[in-house]
Amino acid sequence: MRIIPLEYGKSVLSEKMIFINGRENIFREIVFKVYLIKTDKKLILVDAGCETMPGFKMRDFIGTVNALKNINVTPEEITDVIITHSHHDHIECVKYFKNAVIHIQADEYESGKEYVPDNFKMNIFNDDFSVCKNVKIVKIGGHSKGSCIVEITNESGIYVIVGDECYLRECLEKGIPTGSSYSKKASMDFIKKYSDTSYKILLCHDM
Repeated sequence: MRIIPLEYGKSVLSEKMIFINGRENIFREIVFKVYLIKTDKKLILVDAGCETMPGFKMRDFIGTVNALKNINVTPEEITDVIITHSHHDHIECVKYFKNAVIHIQADEYESGKEYVPDNFKMNIFNDDFSVCKNVKIVKIGGHSKGSCIVEITNESGIYVIVGDECYLRECLEKGIPTGSSYSKKASMDFIKKYSDTSYKILLCHDM
């Protein structure tokens, strides 16, 4: 099993969104990143990414499809797409993965279903769901109502793709939950659990 990060753009984000009680007028560099999980039988994309990002000044922007093409993977080859949550930058490009099963938590599907073509194969779940052996979607509900993370277990340990449950590694290192929360309690619970260094954290917006 391989986990491949695919960066497709850069921008900045206010500390107010990154950290609880963060400063509104201080901005941090962020990236836009999805992950490809390669198993013996599957090509699993964690988040679909976006091709537009209203309100953000983007740099080095190539989009998810081009990021995949750079590693010689076409959208048609993707077998599964996991949507961690239905915010624009995580779901807009789902329309390009017509052969994949789309895995999305029920509340996130309700808020983001306009992004998904009607004829797509859907797996809509409530809490946790195992896509295959060693790849598990876990509902957190901190960043948005049904927001999820992905736990990948292999011989090296447990890797965790965190979606937007935290933006920067600093959130985990300092024990500060995100300032962009649907549930502050769930965000704090996430930080308490996954700041444990036994987890290998993979972030979607950190450099």
